[in-house]
Amino acid sequence: MKSFYAALALGLTLPLPSAFAQNQALNARIAQLSAQEESKVIAWRRDFHQHPELGNEETRTAGIVAAHLKKLGLEVQTGVGRTGVVGILRGGKPGPVVALRADMDALPVTETSGVTFASTVKTTYLGQPVGVMHACGHDAHTAMLMGAAEVLSQVKKDLPGTVKFIFQPAEEGSLPGVEGGAKLMIKEGVLENPKVAAVFGLHINAQTEVGQLAYRPGGEMASSDRFTIKVIGKGSHGARPWSSVDPVVTAAQIIMGLQTIVSRQVNLTEDAAVVTVGTLKAGVRYNVIPADVELSGTIRAFNPKTQEQIWAAIRRTATNIAESAGATAEVSIEPYVPVTFNNLPLTARMLPTLQNVAGGAVNIKEVKPNTWAEDFSLYQEKVPGLFVFLGGMSKGQDPATTADHHTAGFKLDESGFTLGVRTLATLATDYLEMNQK
Repeated sequence: MKSFYAALALGLTLPLPSAFAQNQALNARIAQLSAQEESKVIAWRRDFHQHPELGNEETRTAGIVAAHLKKLGLEVQTGVGRTGVVGILRGGKPGPVVALRADMDALPVTETSGVTFASTVKTTYLGQPVGVMHACGHDAHTAMLMGAAEVLSQVKKDLPGTVKFIFQPAEEGSLPGVEGGAKLMIKEGVLENPKVAAVFGLHINAQTEVGQLAYRPGGEMASSDRFTIKVIGKGSHGARPWSSVDPVVTAAQIIMGLQTIVSRQVNLTEDAAVVTVGTLKAGVRYNVIPADVELSGTIRAFNPKTQEQIWAAIRRTATNIAESAGATAEVSIEPYVPVTFNNLPLTARMLPTLQNVAGGAVNIKEVKPNTWAEDFSLYQEKVPGLFVFLGGMSKGQDPATTADHHTAGFKLDESGFTLGVRTLATLATDYLEMNQK
């Protein structure tokens, strides 16, 4: 925290008005209404969990969201960024526009959580049969933002400005060559008409206790890039490897070579980074050496300089190892999302709000940078934004024993959802109160 306020002192300092004190009656009303939303939010979340949809395919989810927002009397736009939904709530007083965002897509994961509302949905993803599961909490995010929309619609006359609700598809990414997610929604004008002044987002965390909020000023999550390496050799009979230029062995050597980029080429005293190979596609038969192999992976970094260094190292490593084996390597690197960067002045101004809704500073954690990535960062490139984590782990549970995000056993404690609804709604109202015209 000291480093945070030291940074603010270097020309970034803004007054920290106690917005919740100025707006005490409205905040108390929001707290009451948020508690009343709990059963609805849980029911919505369980329904979405049982009927998960992959990125850019969230038609059922989007339909439910749009119907709910229309019922509340909001202006509703559908089909934004393919399957996204936007709701606009105009308050009873003049003021700025603030956006709240939730993601709606699920993952190609076969669920083993054992909950009564577990997904049994199956699909084919990149040619492979697989289940579909909300293994990252996006079902909860969607349900909580629906709850926040209902809460804020009930205090509409007291809002000094406009709230824009962004229900986004494809946060986990689109299929190769298909545009989607925050990038496409921004391209299609989600931050315009009316123009958004600030954006807030929330992500539930299965390793943080319910009742707690976590955040980090500045760089909170890493940038994320995708790389693909195609190793082209010469195929042969598996019994005559000397007749081949074996791309399988060459690919294995490249994978091992990539491990030295972070461990030996990045200055880890200055910056953290990750290079992970996630897929390896080679051959169709045990006794045939294929002509080519393809591998792909992810790059995570916290500043552009390290990012560029890793890109160059991947190209150099793959190309030279392939050449040494008589093969060739075609390297493709696709920038995905930048660093999730919480605007420093905005974070400082909204910290009292977070402390208020969580019941005091004891329930607020300032976390270290995380190598996850979020396309919420694309909104933050356009307008000031703040992204916070919400506790979703039962009290007293050991974080080391809870199923991680993106795994088949992923679970959430639903008692944390009310705090999520209240956090989203109060961030919006306090921001509007601070910046009313």
